[in-house]
Amino acid sequence: MHRDEYVRILDYLPRGKSEVPPHKRKPIAQAVGEDFFSLLEIVPRTNISLKTGERVYIGEGTRDKVDHIERRIKYDWLTPNAKVELESILADIIRDHEEKFINFYNTTGTISTRLHKLEVLPRIGKRHREDILSEREKMPFKSFEDMRDRIKNMPDPVRVLVDKIILELKGESKYQFFVPLIRESAKVRR
Repeated sequence: MHRDEYVRILDYLPRGKSEVPPHKRKPIAQAVGEDFFSLLEIVPRTNISLKTGERVYIGEGTRDKVDHIERRIKYDWLTPNAKVELESILADIIRDHEEKFINFYNTTGTISTRLHKLEVLPRIGKRHREDILSEREKMPFKSFEDMRDRIKNMPDPVRVLVDKIILELKGESKYQFFVPLIRESAKVRR
């Protein structure tokens, strides 16, 4: 099972969700995981408030800010504010884990004899694929800046990954590179 240790807060609803009857409302936050990009609703501990973009521990053991994980959610269940914040927070996660994502560009291979994983990325066509493969053969990329410097007209490599992750979260991608396929499940209380 793929479990995130840390999440970034996308939206915090201190009075709960408006569609929940008033007597059942509780503070809740929507968050995205740093490793597997799980979309979760989490319930903060009493007297704890969370801020958009905040990094919060949800792993095993003592959690200082989270009482429990209410459930895994689908992209469509995100609040409008969470959807707006998702792009910039994903970009932050990618930049914070730059080595991992540069390694993806440096090592990713083919899906089939006719299709390379790089071509499945938004804004990367055959020309950019060839440029990336050619340049990484000469020397692996050291950073996103190195990629941009070495490949002419390269779309922002962070933005490309953000767009791909969002497509995967929406269920609009035939190939899942970053977001594991999750079976339909009920509440995930842990």
